[in-house]
Amino acid sequence: MRYATTLALALAATFSAAGAAVQAQEAPYPAKPVTILVGFPPGTATDTVARMLGERLAQRMGQQFIVENKPGAGGSIAAGLGARARPDGYTLMIGASAPQAINPHVYPNLNYDARKDFAPIGLITWLPYLFVVSPDNPARNLTEFLAAVKAKPGQYTYATTGIGTTSHLVTAVLLSKAGAAMVHVPYKGSSQAQTDIVGGRTYATFDTMVSSLAMVKAGRLKALAVSTTERVSTLPDVPTVAEQGFAGFDMGAWLGLIAPAGIPPAIQDRLAREMNAVLADPAVRDKLADIGAQVRTTASPASFGAMMKSEYDSWGKVVREFNVKATD
Repeated sequence: MRYATTLALALAATFSAAGAAVQAQEAPYPAKPVTILVGFPPGTATDTVARMLGERLAQRMGQQFIVENKPGAGGSIAAGLGARARPDGYTLMIGASAPQAINPHVYPNLNYDARKDFAPIGLITWLPYLFVVSPDNPARNLTEFLAAVKAKPGQYTYATTGIGTTSHLVTAVLLSKAGAAMVHVPYKGSSQAQTDIVGGRTYATFDTMVSSLAMVKAGRLKALAVSTTERVSTLPDVPTVAEQGFAGFDMGAWLGLIAPAGIPPAIQDRLAREMNAVLADPAVRDKLADIGAQVRTTASPASFGAMMKSEYDSWGKVVREFNVKATD
């Protein structure tokens, strides 16, 4: 009799636990706040876009989407944390050109595999870059600035958001095409780099429009060129790099939403649908355009995954061509 009672209690506990597990699995997603990891400091393009997206996803999905900044190593610190997070949909990341496509070719000991450790959700934006200098710089355009640099090789410095970042590589490509040499000064983010340009401690930077547009409009920075093939509507008087003697120059960065590999496909697809719905809103598109980001989306997580692979391969070629290393 005592054995039967014990067995009955054990079976009841088992069925109760199983029922709770099933109920938990069937709980609507998201059932608690979602964290979005950002590999760059507040005020950078990645952070700005992440906060705008998180706010709109929270409105649509009924839970908070909390941005956590984990800057360092060109976005790789956040990527490593994201790769090791539970793949349950409650830790997401803003994937970007640097940590997903560039850094694996630059840093020899990353604690993540960009090709295996992440699940794609969707593309968010394309980020044009602005080449900016101090308003006191006498150069009126990119041609004049590069002429001054070539007249004093090695005496001009340029700031970037870190070794191997898109900011670094876009500048390296431009200087190579121009036959000019400048000294690279890497920073952890855009704000300090821009402050040092205004203060005369370094001469120029190639940074995203999202990060530099406000300073340009306020007259604290002077834009000499934009990296895309066509001028941007927010700064129609700023010529492209291509217009100033570098035909075909077209570079920039992408931002997308990713998750740890192994996320349930239903959650992955739900996030993709909700994000694309947010980005289809004209008000969101206009707001992103106002800060210098161009909305671009992908049809499905699979198509974004294919794009990420292509970007990984193409940026790898650039890193090898310019022999960019983490010790530079």
